[in-house]
Parts: sequence; C-alpha cells; structure tokens
Amino acid sequence: MTDSSYGPPLTPPPDRASLCDGLRFAFGTLTVLPARITRWDRPAARTGMACAPLAGLVVGLLAAAAGVPLLLLGGGPLLAAVVTVAVPAALTRGLHLDGLADTADGLGSAKPAGEALRIMKQSDIGPFGVVTLLFALLIQVAALSNAYADGWLRGALATVVAAVTARLAMTLASRDGVPPARPEGLGAAVAGVVPRAAAAALSALAVLASAAAALPLGLPAAGRQAAAVVAALLVAELLLRRCVRRFDGVTGDVFGALAEVSATTALVVLALG
Repeated sequence: MTDSSYGPPLTPPPDRASLCDGLRFAFGTLTVLPARITRWDRPAARTGMACAPLAGLVVGLLAAAAGVPLLLLGGGPLLAAVVTVAVPAALTRGLHLDGLADTADGLGSAKPAGEALRIMKQSDIGPFGVVTLLFALLIQVAALSNAYADGWLRGALATVVAAVTARLAMTLASRDGVPPARPEGLGAAVAGVVPRAAAAALSALAVLASAAAALPLGLPAAGRQAAAVVAALLVAELLLRRCVRRFDGVTGDVFGALAEVSATTALVVLALG
C-alpha cells in the first residue's frame, strides 16, 4: 500500500457512498482480489476504510485455508506458518511489506521530513528496511509456528485475528485529526476520513469478536485473543504518532507499516502462553 501505487485525484464527492462502493474501495486498495473501484472520493474512502477489517477477514481466512491443510497433511507447524505468512504478502502484492521497509528507511534516515519522504518514495530498499523486513517476517513465522504447534484451530484463529487487526490499524490511522504527509497519493485520500466514534466502535467490536471466536478453546484463549488485538492497536498507535511527528502526517507507506507491525504484535501475543 504505497503512494506510488494509487494516485488518482479525488473527485468532487457526493454526500454519501454506498456499502458496495466502500467494499470495492477496501478490497481494491488493500488486496489484489478482483474489486473494481467505482468511486475515488472522500465518502467512498470513509466507507472503504471502515470496511478495511472485512478485507482483513477475507485475507486471513484465505491464509488459514492455505496453512491448515498443510498442517493436517503432516507438513508440520513451520511449513504451515511459512505458507500462511506468504499468502497475505501475495494478496497485497507485498505492498504492506514494502511500506514497512520504506517507513523504516524514512524513520532511520535522521533527515528532515521532506528528505525522509523522498527516501521513502525511492524504489530501492535501504539497510533499515532490509533489517526490519527480515525480523518482521521471522517473528511472524516463528509466532505462527508456535500457534500451529498447539493445533490447527489456534493457528487458524491467530492468522485471522492478525489479518483483521492489521486492517483495523489502518482504519484507526484514517480517523479524524490524522493529517496526510503529502497532498497526493493514498495517504492523502484516506487521512482523516473515518469519524473517531466509528473507529472506536469498530475497535471494540473487533476485540469482542476476537474473544468470542476463541471461546471454544476456553476463557484463557478468548482473553488472549482480546489482549492480542488491544496490544497490536496500542503498538500501531505508538508507531502512528511517531510517523506523524516525523513526517508531518501519514503516507501509504505508513499505512503498510502499521498493518505489518500490528499483525506481528498480535501474533507474538497469541504465541505466548
């Protein structure tokens, strides 16, 4: 999810966007699944970013559908975890991982905001980005492998929760008061579009739904899943605030970084206990 990937100018917005327009926006910008974006304006962005966790739900289910059979067929937790991590990367064309690397390079550059944004927009990846990508993927695979070792259901739930939380972090980063760092690109299109009340309600719903989904595994598992979502969103919020201070706003790269960092945090928490 980078600014260079989506840059059509915003059209004069009608007052409202339909749910269908929002779903097309969410799936068309956050996944490679077939969804033709019919509107590129603020109302569509508002509805679309509110629907982002639904896109995460689909991505998570598809990832689990790839990893669980490998585990059940005797492939082992590690192989299942590697394939599971690979699916979201493929379904996003690696853009969120690219955003994580670019954001790491920008934050690590110690340059003024304008220069840091220029570094982030370059096509190459610097040393900060490479190291960050390496450790993020290793942590994700290790955490998922640990979850799969406790059974296919726990691994599948961890996969889905991480994917939903990753997109929910994007929704929260699109709330009122979060400025764009550039006047163009996806960051400018979605920055500040989601009302704070809606973002808070979606967060509460995600925590409750995550806990409810794990109830078949017992109350401790349900509490762990709720804690994973909360911890992931808190870490994403810290990163968001750091990026806003550092870059004077958000970009598409920052959204990708938030997704990967929140997913990684959720998986780590779910791997504990």
